[in-house]
Amino acid sequence: MKYLPSQLLFLLQDRRARRNIRSLAEFLLFLTGLVIVFSYLFHVIMALEGRDYSLLTGFYWTLTVMSTLGFGDITFNSDLGRLFSIVVLLSGVIFLLVMLPFTFIQFFYAPWLEAQNKSRVPRHLPPEVRNHIIITCFDPIAMALVKRLRQYGHDYVLLIPDVQQALDLVDQGYKVLVGDLDDSETYNRAQVRQAALVVALNDDMKNTSIVYTVREIAPRVPIVANADMDDSVDILHLAGCTHVFQFMNMLGHSLARRTLGARTRSNVIGHFENLVIAEAPAMRTPLVGKSILETGLRQSTGITIVGLWNRGHFTLPRPTTVIESSTVLVLAGSEQQLAAYDDYMGEAKTGAIAAPALILGGGRVGQAATSTLREQGVAYRIVDKNPRISEDREHCIIGSAADYQILIKAGIHEAPSVFITTHNDDVNIYLTIYCRRLRPDIQIISRATLDRNINVLHAAGADLVMSHASMAANTIINILTPDRVLMLTEGLNIFRGRVHRTLVGKNLLNSNIRESTGCSVIAIFRDNNLLINPEPTETFLQEDELLLIGTAASEKAFVGKYPGP
Repeated sequence: MKYLPSQLLFLLQDRRARRNIRSLAEFLLFLTGLVIVFSYLFHVIMALEGRDYSLLTGFYWTLTVMSTLGFGDITFNSDLGRLFSIVVLLSGVIFLLVMLPFTFIQFFYAPWLEAQNKSRVPRHLPPEVRNHIIITCFDPIAMALVKRLRQYGHDYVLLIPDVQQALDLVDQGYKVLVGDLDDSETYNRAQVRQAALVVALNDDMKNTSIVYTVREIAPRVPIVANADMDDSVDILHLAGCTHVFQFMNMLGHSLARRTLGARTRSNVIGHFENLVIAEAPAMRTPLVGKSILETGLRQSTGITIVGLWNRGHFTLPRPTTVIESSTVLVLAGSEQQLAAYDDYMGEAKTGAIAAPALILGGGRVGQAATSTLREQGVAYRIVDKNPRISEDREHCIIGSAADYQILIKAGIHEAPSVFITTHNDDVNIYLTIYCRRLRPDIQIISRATLDRNINVLHAAGADLVMSHASMAANTIINILTPDRVLMLTEGLNIFRGRVHRTLVGKNLLNSNIRESTGCSVIAIFRDNNLLINPEPTETFLQEDELLLIGTAASEKAFVGKYPGP
């Protein structure tokens, strides 16, 4: 009840609500007048019958008859009185029992409930709020970003112009602020001058308006925006955007770099100073069927296998771990060590890459993938139902990717890899299952629009899955905290950690960091130098800082076991 005055005040601030209340008051005034008239006529007719009652009795009889209670303790004896009673009764049924409830609900109760809901959505942030992230829409990227912001303890707010959508998000536990995205007052109420970052994820036109509006009132706040069209990149920069990304193109390029037809065996997915992190598919390499100890990679190249992806599951390597055909190695080392790995593995077999890779879906992601494959000298074919997908007719097959004859024509039985790049996750899951049944040995790389479908696509048979939302969220997080964490791919992080006092004097082998936290130490910062892939006998010093790799859960376990100072 303590919120009732504020809710009523919010209700009275709305012009339509004030008009409704005025209409309700007019009806109540009319009803009151009707009761007074009926009470007066009651006394007139009773006087004709030779009876006299008090003023209060007249109101009492009128209300009991109009409300159909009809106690029967006071009745008329004449036909005129009985006719008057019928008129009062029917008037009560119409005005008191029918019109009053509906009028009250329509003009007061329903608007009050609406005002009550609206008052639950904040319209401004407290002045003391600072270093928060302002997100200007709610979509799969925003969902993934909010999840990571919560994980790393960053405050955020979603700017939503629609009140009903804002209410739904509040009920789901999100921090929301209602306001128009092209109104500078909205950003003032969001304390944009004290924000750590503004993220614009709307369409190009809306993003440009948002960036220009924010830049006018907050010249120094960093702004990140997504651009769908190539021409929009320069326009967003001119409007004042700090970082402009084409996440669809980035996803297509990342998918294409993971093909088996690439000239090199490894694909760089992240840098940390002189440290390079790369992925390398084991499919169709001499590593398949061998244990990590039997490969002898560290002795031959200096590179270290720091993790293994196997259709969505990340595990830390052990000497006895056997590498399967579906395994993707996560490698850590220097540029020279990575080059040595590629030389050691040699070029992919000619027969394996002679046939073109298939790209199912010729949208923006598919077109971006084709440009990367062209740069790598990898043959490709696009399959899409839209005849206007590309001007490059030589590499296009027009038709449905679910049509067996179309896939035969595209070369499904000879292709080393197939990229599934449609924007519909249901279609991607369907095509993944279909291609896996047709070719159990083919490399399937799929796109996921929603993070929740990543595991489903892996279970359907995809070897690698990349999420558009997750990639965009990772990119934004890397901008927000460049010195703390580097998010490489789905759930895989590189992060810094100080040597805890319980680890000082112990070597890497006896520290049990991997066994107790699930993280792997890939480098040590010591005396302004980066010691890459330290030996198991390396002893930790008090001034050392560790560079570790692991999943988000592993990072949380490490921080919990070895909290910072």
